[in-house]
This record gives sequence, C-alpha cells and structure tokens, in this order.
Amino acid sequence: MANTQAPQGSTPAPFDDQGEQSPREECGVFGVWAPGEEVSKLTYFGLFALQHRGQEAAGIAVGDGDQVVVFKDLGLVSQVFDEPTLESLRGDVGIGHTRYSTAGGVTWENSQPMFRVAPDGTDVALCHNGNLVNFLELLDEAAEKDLVRKEEAPSDSDVMTALLSHDIHDGHTLLDAARGLLPRIRGAFCLTFTDGHTLYAARDPWGIRPLVLGRLDGGWTVASETCALDIVGASFVREIEPGELVAIDGSGVRSERFAEEDRKTCVFEYVYLARPDSTIHNRNVNATRLEIGRKLAREFPADADLVIPVPESGNPAAVGYAQESGIPFGQGLVKNAYVGRTFIQPSQTLRQLGIRLKLNPLREVIQGKRLVVVDDSIVRGNTQRALIRMLREAGAKEVHVRIASPPVKWPCFYGIDFASPGELIANAVTGDNEEEMAAQVSTAIGADTIGYVSTEAMIEATEQPAKELCAACFDGHYPIGMPKGNKNAELVSAMQRGSCGGKD
Repeated sequence: MANTQAPQGSTPAPFDDQGEQSPREECGVFGVWAPGEEVSKLTYFGLFALQHRGQEAAGIAVGDGDQVVVFKDLGLVSQVFDEPTLESLRGDVGIGHTRYSTAGGVTWENSQPMFRVAPDGTDVALCHNGNLVNFLELLDEAAEKDLVRKEEAPSDSDVMTALLSHDIHDGHTLLDAARGLLPRIRGAFCLTFTDGHTLYAARDPWGIRPLVLGRLDGGWTVASETCALDIVGASFVREIEPGELVAIDGSGVRSERFAEEDRKTCVFEYVYLARPDSTIHNRNVNATRLEIGRKLAREFPADADLVIPVPESGNPAAVGYAQESGIPFGQGLVKNAYVGRTFIQPSQTLRQLGIRLKLNPLREVIQGKRLVVVDDSIVRGNTQRALIRMLREAGAKEVHVRIASPPVKWPCFYGIDFASPGELIANAVTGDNEEEMAAQVSTAIGADTIGYVSTEAMIEATEQPAKELCAACFDGHYPIGMPKGNKNAELVSAMQRGSCGGKD
C-alpha cells in the first residue's frame, strides 16, 4: 500500500479561494527514470534549478514498482527536504514539483505531487504546471463519479489525478487512462506522472509552458526547463512536443500524439518566467532578453549617465540597453539574495521597510547621476514607485524607467499570477494614444520618463513566429479561450465588448 507523508508539525494554512474556482499557479515539474540511481536526490537537485518557478511548496514522489511514496510540504525545496528524508525515498522512478499558488490555496493538501489509489490498487502520483480553462467541466465529472467534493475546493491538478486513477481497472492501464483524459483537457498543462513503474510526461497541444526531455547515463529525465537538465548532468535531447504523451521505462522512450500541435508558447516565459540560462524552442532566454534591451534602447533612447537593472530579472535587458545606447552599465542596486516568498508578515511598524527588504541602492554609484532603470515588467506599479523614491533619496538626479515588455493590461488564465484588470496600472490611465497613457504612468510612479518595448519588438527578439506565441497579457487575445465561472474572465469579456472601457 502506498503512502503520502506529511512532516510532523506541518500546519495547513487557511484556505481562501477569493471566489476563484481553482488555484492559478506558475510551477516547475521534474521527472526521472533511472534504475540504480538515487532518483530522489536527482529530483531534489532538479527542483532546486526550478525553484524560481515556485517558492511556496515542494514535493517528490518515488516509485519502486510496489508502491509510490510522496513527501511534500510548504516551503522552499531546501526547507522541505533533508538527507534522511531523501534517503527514505527509494525507487527507480521519481517526479517532483515546486509550486507557487496564487488564489489562496497555500495548503499542504494543494501542494504536489498529487496522489491517488486506483480501483485496482495502482498508485498514481502527478505533477502539473499550468491552469485549465475547462476545469469546471472536469470538476463536475469528478464530482458525479464521487471522486472529489466540490465544497472542499479541489485543485485542477487533484481533479486530473482523480480522473486518471479512476480509469485504471480491469486491465485498463495508466497509459490507457491518459489516452482517454488528455484529449478532453483544455488549457495549459505540462504533466509528469507515474504509477511507480513508468515515467509519463505530457504537454498541452498549444505548448503554453515549456517541457523538455534529457538523457542521463543511466536513464532519462523530463523538466520544465533545460536549466534543470544541466544541474543533474543530463544532456538535452529535445522538447516534449505540444500534444505529445511520452512514456519512459525499461523499453526506452515511447511517444504518441493525443492532439495535433497548435503552438502558442507563452511569450512571458522569454521575458520573465524562465531562467536566463534556459532555452525554449531553440532560443536562449538570456539572448532574447539582451535583444529586447537593445530594441528598447532604439525605441526609447534616453539622455543619461548610467544604465542600471532592477536585479535579477532586469539584468540582461539592461546590458542590452547599455550595449545599444553606449551608456555605461552599472550595478546601482544590491539585492538581498535570501529574500524570497515568506510566510512571515511584517508588523505595522516594519511595513515602511517595503522594497528595502529586497533591494538597497549603492549611493556612491547613483548619486548625482541621470539613471536609466531597466525592469522586466510593470504590473501594479507599487514596486516601481517605491524603488524610484528610494533612488531619489539616494541622490539620483533623474530616473528614466525602461520596461522590457509592453504594458500588462490583461490577466493570465494559463498559469501566471497577474492582478485583476482593475488593479493593473496600465488600465488605470486614459488617453488618446500610448504616449499620453505612458506619461500618466510615469507621473504615477514618480519617474521622469517611461518607455515600454513594443509588442512587435519583443516578439522579434524571441525569434519565434508571432502566430506561435501567446501574448494575451499584453494584447487580450486568448488563443485557447477563458475559464467559465471565473470573475476575471467575465470582466475581460466585458472589456473586450467595450462595456468597461477596455480595448480588444
């Protein structure tokens, strides 16, 4: 009999879905099939490389052919696992997950891998990166089969696991169950899952999120990004293609299609989400960000003394901006490398620290200088407002903000946490043209000027065809639709009709 372990003393946080039907999450998944190797440790280090994709929970499932054991908890990978725990997870196949929940579901139950036992006793563990747009349909199906209780607000990942395991019986295998379920799922999903014998991986037909296959000396691995292959010593083989289902066991790698490819890769992976040392669809992320910076300098030049990034995500674009403009590059901000997502809320007397918990200016570098400050994106504007105030207090003469992405105007329904449309600073301004609206944003955050790279330039920097990218958060065009019963989706529909002043 399989078991799912929760660390002693683990206390689930209260669940508050704020009206959402399921958590939206931007996560990292990993899988390894390597008999005779320490698969739990390989998975642990793979998750370490994917920590940027989620910092609120982590988990590993390992199968030895007889059972699947899952260990997961809230916290960073290094906080969840220690040497004795990893030693106890022994087997030939492992999957892992690092999670960032965004709709209040920061609970042990919603952390992954998800686990179920099939009617025939087969253990099933699953990891998921993405978000489904037909979740309510799948939830109704699972509830009708008495697999989940709606009042317990199960996640889309749990519902998928429940439906998969339910269909394993009377000689019907996990592979058979996947063949039946995957074509019926709409939305963004990269999956690693296992029955303890075989490692499976699947990617949605639109390829919204990245997923890659790597080769180990003694096996195979699957990961959200190529940087995770590097850290475990695996060689990159290829992408898992959109609409592809892969099975890995002693027979090798077997592949089949469950849907035709209609690639719509998330452009924000190139802009911000992925690690700069990763490669997505044959295009290096760091090279993309450098090129965005160069294009940004051509589109929005500035008369300044120094280009500084907002570390770390603004670094490559700032280097590109400096290279193209001829303005010297400098490190004007120091980032506290140990500040990530925290469960400790500051007291009222500490709230004034604000952004200083993460960033601090180098006064001797920026004092008296006209600065170009390069950041990857601007959402609500609160961070930039506090940052600019801090830079001026440290002696900056001028602050010209340059953003390595277009204005974020629309929420994401495919796995990224963005504010609701009404909270986005780009929607809080009005004007007859982009220049007027940008000027209002500049005034709101306290900058001398602001410039956003154009959508066209951003897409050109990825070296991907525009028709194969999803840029919904910038242009409001959702290639695979929006979830029913979602308040943000209803608001977006109204904006697209023009009733809320939005633009299609």
